[in-house]
Amino acid sequence: MSPGKNNLFLAGLLLLCMPACYAELADRNKPLHLESDQVTIDDAKKVSTFTGNVQLTQGTMLMRGDKIIVIQDNDGFKHGTVYGNTASFRQKLEGVDEYMEGSGERIEYDARAEVVDFHAQARVKRGMDDLRGEHITYNIKTEVFQVSGGVTMPGETPPKRVRAVLQPKPRNTPAASSVPETLPAGPGSTLLPAK
Repeated sequence: MSPGKNNLFLAGLLLLCMPACYAELADRNKPLHLESDQVTIDDAKKVSTFTGNVQLTQGTMLMRGDKIIVIQDNDGFKHGTVYGNTASFRQKLEGVDEYMEGSGERIEYDARAEVVDFHAQARVKRGMDDLRGEHITYNIKTEVFQVSGGVTMPGETPPKRVRAVLQPKPRNTPAASSVPETLPAGPGSTLLPAK
């Protein structure tokens, strides 16, 4: 198989193995909070640039980096790009006490599409599952991950490979056994009446 087909096969395999656990649904209705050492706000262009130890929170979602640029579209949706030596993302999953965490040199969050893109040395962890590649796209609404090792130009070395560690998921417990707790009396045995 070619490297491109290997990446597609692995991405398909990952989609089958990772359980559906949606991001905390209430987060999208929470206010957006940003903290940084410095901010530049351009109201005319609806662009805000936060620099220096930046932290963005919205409900359980937390993004950190050296710089965050937030652009608001005409409908009020925000698109944030986080830059950092290692920018990070974390969000609680709906209905379980578990978080999805990710990192990369650049993270893009599109509030309208509810998609997070991790670029350059990208890594996403959920529980004990761990995905790594050069680009990871995570769709919060559909719980779909797409992982690629990177693109190469003719004459360059082969692309970096995608790496994944997927832990086995617990199976459903089997139905109650059809064997009774006490065995009935066999032939030739007598049953004594209860006292």
